[in-house]
Amino acid sequence: MKRRIEIGVLYSRSGSYQLISDACRAGAARAIADINADRQHDIELVPVERDPQSNADRYATLCEDIFRTSSARHVIGCVTSWSRKETIPVLEKAGGMLWYACPYEGFEANEHVVYMHACPNQHLVPLMAHVAPRFGANGFLLGSNYIWGWEMNRVARDLIADAGGKVLGERYLRIGETDVSRLIDEIRVTRPNFILNNLIGTSSYAFLAAYRELGQEDAAFKPDACPVISCNLTEGELPAIGETGKGHLSAGPYFAPCPAAFASSFEASAYASVQVMADVLSGDPDAGPAEFSKAFAERRFATRLGPIAIDPNTQHATLPVLIGRIADGFFEVVSREEEVAPDPYLSRYDPAKTFGHPRLRVVS
Repeated sequence: MKRRIEIGVLYSRSGSYQLISDACRAGAARAIADINADRQHDIELVPVERDPQSNADRYATLCEDIFRTSSARHVIGCVTSWSRKETIPVLEKAGGMLWYACPYEGFEANEHVVYMHACPNQHLVPLMAHVAPRFGANGFLLGSNYIWGWEMNRVARDLIADAGGKVLGERYLRIGETDVSRLIDEIRVTRPNFILNNLIGTSSYAFLAAYRELGQEDAAFKPDACPVISCNLTEGELPAIGETGKGHLSAGPYFAPCPAAFASSFEASAYASVQVMADVLSGDPDAGPAEFSKAFAERRFATRLGPIAIDPNTQHATLPVLIGRIADGFFEVVSREEEVAPDPYLSRYDPAKTFGHPRLRVVS
């Protein structure tokens, strides 16, 4: 007889980043179904689901509701860093854990959060190291006007300086904004070597469509001359982007090798989150942060992302690092590195090693 364990699921079913949220939710649901169908697994996971509807103010309230109305103490959910940060005080008060399956900007570690997707040394640093020597180091930075955009661009400014380049512009749009004409005008004038796109959802789709039109007017803005690079763009959004994304670059721990595989790294990471969670809960159904920290220190986990180690000090996962170029409805992998240990605070980042030469800065 399987032991029933309730777990929270906290993903939005609507809103400007619905495609990302849907991919995460699909990965979690697939993992729950597979575990429950596996006769070798001695637990049955029972999802307790809430829909924040992409409203940042609802995440903490609904996370609290999960803890109040069920026995769940583990929640898989949140897409934006804003929503993740909103839930942390609730997790700390309830002794719960959030399994976060999306890339984020780093510079955070909390014993109540397990970070199962990439942090900057696993996405932005290798992406910049790939782009700068091939296209040039002068960048134009875009972001949705919240934590992800602000912090990713802050890190990017330092990386661009280390690579010997300049930031030619830095602009933000509110989440969901689709009027990108001003951004296109500035990019046309400043003529960067690449654009770092930290827009999310519909804002990103609108920008890519407008940028493709710019490239048709001026070959200097075609993907093989001035690519748009991203750390959060995956297969799940390609149907919404269509031809406008072709040739541009993204970094992540997974790109689908075939149509029958996971639809994106969001789905694969959410699946792996439930795998690891269930693996530990199978031995200790009441495990909390302290027990998970001990399990992370002693074990490696077999997941659909490959073998996973989780740093018990920061609770970030060791992951593959892939760079993909958008082709016809899929990502062509152009670079791959296996099992890159997390460094969320970039404490081990070496500019000379990353960009091939030391950079001297003038100080006064």
